[in-house]
Amino acid sequence: MPATFIIALAQIDPTVGDIAGNVALIRAARAEAAKAKADLVVFPELSVVGYPPEDLVYRPAFLDAAEAAVNDLAKDTADGGPALIVGAPWRGEGKDLGKTFNAGIVLDGGAISAIRFKHHLPNYGVFDEARIFDSGPAPGPVVVRGLRIGLMVCEDMWFEDIAETLVESGAEILIVPNGSPFDVEKPDVRLNHAVARVTETLLPLIYVNQVCGQDDLVFDGASFVLNADRALAVQMPSWRSALTLTAWTRAGDDTLVCQKQELAAPLSKMESVYQALMLGLGDYVRKNKFPGVVLGLSGGIDSALSAAIAVDALGPDKVHCVMMPSPYTSQESLNDAAAVAKYLGVRLDTISIGPAMSAYDAMLKDLFAGSNADITEENLQSRARGMALMALSNKFGKMVLSTGNKSEMSTGYATLYGDMCGGYAVLKDVYKTTVFALSKWRNAHKPVGALGPAGPVMPENVITKPPTAELKPNQKDQDTLPPYDALDAILHGLIEDAAGVAAVAARGFDLATVKRVYKMLKTAEYKRRQAPPGVKITHLAFGRDYRYPITNGFQDDGAAK
Repeated sequence: MPATFIIALAQIDPTVGDIAGNVALIRAARAEAAKAKADLVVFPELSVVGYPPEDLVYRPAFLDAAEAAVNDLAKDTADGGPALIVGAPWRGEGKDLGKTFNAGIVLDGGAISAIRFKHHLPNYGVFDEARIFDSGPAPGPVVVRGLRIGLMVCEDMWFEDIAETLVESGAEILIVPNGSPFDVEKPDVRLNHAVARVTETLLPLIYVNQVCGQDDLVFDGASFVLNADRALAVQMPSWRSALTLTAWTRAGDDTLVCQKQELAAPLSKMESVYQALMLGLGDYVRKNKFPGVVLGLSGGIDSALSAAIAVDALGPDKVHCVMMPSPYTSQESLNDAAAVAKYLGVRLDTISIGPAMSAYDAMLKDLFAGSNADITEENLQSRARGMALMALSNKFGKMVLSTGNKSEMSTGYATLYGDMCGGYAVLKDVYKTTVFALSKWRNAHKPVGALGPAGPVMPENVITKPPTAELKPNQKDQDTLPPYDALDAILHGLIEDAAGVAAVAARGFDLATVKRVYKMLKTAEYKRRQAPPGVKITHLAFGRDYRYPITNGFQDDGAAK
């Protein structure tokens, strides 16, 4: 290898299935790295096709297109510029005929110079790789211009056996292309695994992650380099595409050493979560080619925060807010909705649902005769609002943004075909207590890259007033639900911790309350199955992570911890 070996880390935002677009991103990054005389450019896992490709891998035409793209990229490297490490699904040959692998591929000198297959296939949480890919053998090093690289694709870094095999077979450096989805605990978990591999092998390690939103997943980038002494030499930024050049030289003992750079500043938990919600929504709208979003702005905190995130992600011109008052809507709510719209600079229209309520009353009068008004009439209000938003979406093309949070999704405190209707639910994995925290944070900070205002995004009154659906006189959320501090702690125990009713009650909660929350959680599963996708920020989000049967006879009665 040359005296100084320049490796570029390309933290890009690919789109699943857009092979031509992804190849364009790869070529642009390579061209930029070539100007700096880079020897090698490393891209994230499955960068040619986007991650996760899911059942596209079953389609021969998709695999053909991926293979053709890789071969075209290989031809580019005949120009004497940087070599590439890219990722793509790859069909086996010979004894592996009929198998498909998740491959890390080295391109250099106008050809494919080496291919290594992912060995450990994650099959938990959001991952189904064991379903679509075959496990490759434990890999040996690849040689790129005299440098012996141990190539470990994503999950292979989480186990010690692959790194051990690579160091024993002569690797000088570990390179880990990743498609690692974000959750609030993930950055520390990744770094801990990387440190463990460096400690075991005494080799430096490069970790390259993508940065993008893909349906309900979001990827934060935050790529990094550890030297052999476990010191952090490079920390790339979170939540934005970037290309970073790293310079490697040999120490006196022949160990490879990366020249230390100024590290990207760490983000607070609230900023990381807010950035995740921005990127998830923004990429979903842009990549699915919606012209913008439309949402109901009620004067409450959930819709105010949803609108703020949408404006920050897309710009105020792409966010259409609608206030849909009923006879039970307070003047306070009308004022707060108008203030939020003014803060954010968005269009706000008003559509009264009074005529729809009267029409439903007339339609159902004979069948409802002799019965008292109850939750049925409340849900009709929510559904009238949902119909109005869907009509606007159908007429003008903007996607309906659902504004419900994880506390509501957990307990069923949401109406099917009403406030649950929409194409995307930006707060789907955000507990109500976190909604409050995010709203306070955003009023005091403008996130990097945000397209919204620098100042507050909602009046303080929206944050401090008692939450209410305003579907009947003097209604408050706490009429039906426990206080949110207690509710969210109970839900976290039941969902993220998978703790039993008795075990959660033992944390200091009333047993009867925990039983009631557990019953609501279990009963609402059929609603969650019909909910729109939303950004995953916790380690156990509804949807891919949480797969409980709707028809479920098991009842946790709290008898045992």
